[in-house]
Amino acid sequence: MAQTTISAAKRKSILKVIFISLLLDLISFTFILPLFPKLLEFYRNLEASSTTSNTVLAQVLHGLNAYKHAFSRPISDRYDIVLLGGAMGSLFSFCQAFASPIIGRLSDKHGRRTALLWSMMGNIASVALWVVAVDFRTFLASRVVGGLSEGNVQLATAMAADISDEQQRGATMALVGVCFSIAFTFGPALGAWLANVSTVAANPFATAAGFSLFLILTETVYLYAYLPETLPEKEKKEVGGDKERKLKLKHARTNSHILLNFTHFVFILFFSGMEFSLPFMTYDLFGYTSAKNGRMLGYMGLVASLLQGSVVRRLHPLRVVQMGVAACAMSLFLLGRITTERGLYTAATLLAVTTATVVTGLNSLSSFEAEAGERGGKLGNHRSWGQVGRALGPLLFCTLYWWAGRETAYLIGGLGMVGVTTLVFTGLRAPPKSLIMKKEA
Repeated sequence: MAQTTISAAKRKSILKVIFISLLLDLISFTFILPLFPKLLEFYRNLEASSTTSNTVLAQVLHGLNAYKHAFSRPISDRYDIVLLGGAMGSLFSFCQAFASPIIGRLSDKHGRRTALLWSMMGNIASVALWVVAVDFRTFLASRVVGGLSEGNVQLATAMAADISDEQQRGATMALVGVCFSIAFTFGPALGAWLANVSTVAANPFATAAGFSLFLILTETVYLYAYLPETLPEKEKKEVGGDKERKLKLKHARTNSHILLNFTHFVFILFFSGMEFSLPFMTYDLFGYTSAKNGRMLGYMGLVASLLQGSVVRRLHPLRVVQMGVAACAMSLFLLGRITTERGLYTAATLLAVTTATVVTGLNSLSSFEAEAGERGGKLGNHRSWGQVGRALGPLLFCTLYWWAGRETAYLIGGLGMVGVTTLVFTGLRAPPKSLIMKKEA
């Protein structure tokens, strides 16, 4: 694999731009997460007072209620909004699964900077639609546009790999993971606070949406002014089958992309299902409110940040993934048996280890298996498989949770994660150069 030839000073400068822009992007993205219940409740109440009955939201709710009533055990109406939020999340993930490979291939052909700036145009349009979303149809359009255009995460990962050699790769990917942890620790809280500031009567969430738009605009201007192209110019000259054949001949793979993508898919399938079911479980067992769930998620984000800044960046990627999937399996088994909040926080600590490690490590392994000129497309495919898992996981796991009960659902989830752990320990291998002691990034 070609070595990075940029100077240490330039690499540090580019990493700073990647870190700041990704942090702005993810904080803006996480604003909406704690607002989903109240936001969707607002649109439901708005349409309930309308004379029009055959609306998009009415049709969606009808389908969700038919799904809910298919279960033999009763499901509280309290979960209607949560189910709707899950459906919206699945829609966003399916849009990402479709768009990620396209965005990645475009970045291989036209450059990371060009692809990212065009992606930001879509993000601006998405958040602008949210600002003016006085009905559910407009809000739905904002989520679809956002899902089809969001490319910051995968392109940041590709750019970080472009400017890192094999010894720096793991530490650089951990830096991307730190952005996630910081954003998910502070972004939701800031979004919830801004939602209490009312500026537009027709859209009570316009303040949070407006500040989110401000962050996205700031990020776009910052990227335009300071981000250089990280893909070497020679890699963009060859396109099509000849380029693909040359890359395969030039670079011997340690792990196939099919295996890495499948591992990503099955891990996210089980993990995202468990993640979505947590609010149901904490409410059923301990009567948790949204504020208590927020504190637990904030704790997990803080632990994940500390791990990524200290432990994860010093280990080779395969060891990082192994540690994370093992912790996730233990957590799933524990969640099926807990009866105290101490047990809940023990499981949450194990999940924080998982959050800090698995996706970061898999992204790093995937980047090792790709040359610069194909990295965008390969990482886009890798993200796409994960997004399919994220779209299906909540639906499948919550179906199991309501049909068979908490203990059975988490037992099956734990066994599934044991399968993922077995795949990681026996099927994946460490790229030889990732085992070399890494230099300080």
